[in-house]
Amino acid sequence: MLDGLILGDTTAKNWQYRLMARSERLLALLQVLRRHRNPVSGAALARELGVSIRTLYRDIASLQAQGADIEGEPGVGYVLRPGFMLPPLMFSQGELEALMLGFRWVQKFADTPVTRAATDALAKISAVLPGELREELENTALLVGPRKIVDSEIVDLAVLRAAIRRERKIRLSYADGNGSASERTVWPVALGYFEETRILVAWCEWREGYRHFRTDRMRALSLLDQRYPRRRAAMLKEWRDTDMGPRRPSQPPDESPASAKSQP
Repeated sequence: MLDGLILGDTTAKNWQYRLMARSERLLALLQVLRRHRNPVSGAALARELGVSIRTLYRDIASLQAQGADIEGEPGVGYVLRPGFMLPPLMFSQGELEALMLGFRWVQKFADTPVTRAATDALAKISAVLPGELREELENTALLVGPRKIVDSEIVDLAVLRAAIRRERKIRLSYADGNGSASERTVWPVALGYFEETRILVAWCEWREGYRHFRTDRMRALSLLDQRYPRRRAAMLKEWRDTDMGPRRPSQPPDESPASAKSQP
């Protein structure tokens, strides 16, 4: 028998596991350990991964050397203690591609503070990656389409994001698509980034319902001291269940047709 192989149905799986990049192989083992809250035997882990017990022991020793809090010993079983965070070098190639695609989208379509934050985060990840993975990250061939949105807001979107995080009311001066101005107090729930515009989802006290507000039509806003009386997570779930919930129209509306008819 060749070193590291288990004969039988697991042979193909074993070779797939052994031929993975080292970071991917160790990540697979960590994911298996995370699924088991109680100690699991080395034999059971080896069977699940399709490797020899000797290969498993080597991989566990490698993870322990890198700081993973894995307790146990041969013949007793192993458990991964809570709190261990995967370092960036443990990202698989597919995960790095997904991260880079997300960063590229944010850099192209988000407002300046969020773009700057994404750039900083990417620099932190890149700085601790091994050279080979850093090159993979920087040369990812997944691209984002051309930017259509124009930064035309005159309000500070950072204030909106702060209000959403802190569950605070805001006072909003707004002009709809016809140029009609209004003053309203709203409870901000979410901020959506579309290819051509940005939309605030909020409960409007004036309308007594959920409404969408284009950020480029906001004339002024102020963060109020009052918290709104409901939890944002519950409101977000409620909004998703309404007819104004998640959708992707080419031009997201300010108001639903029904609400426009009921305007006082």
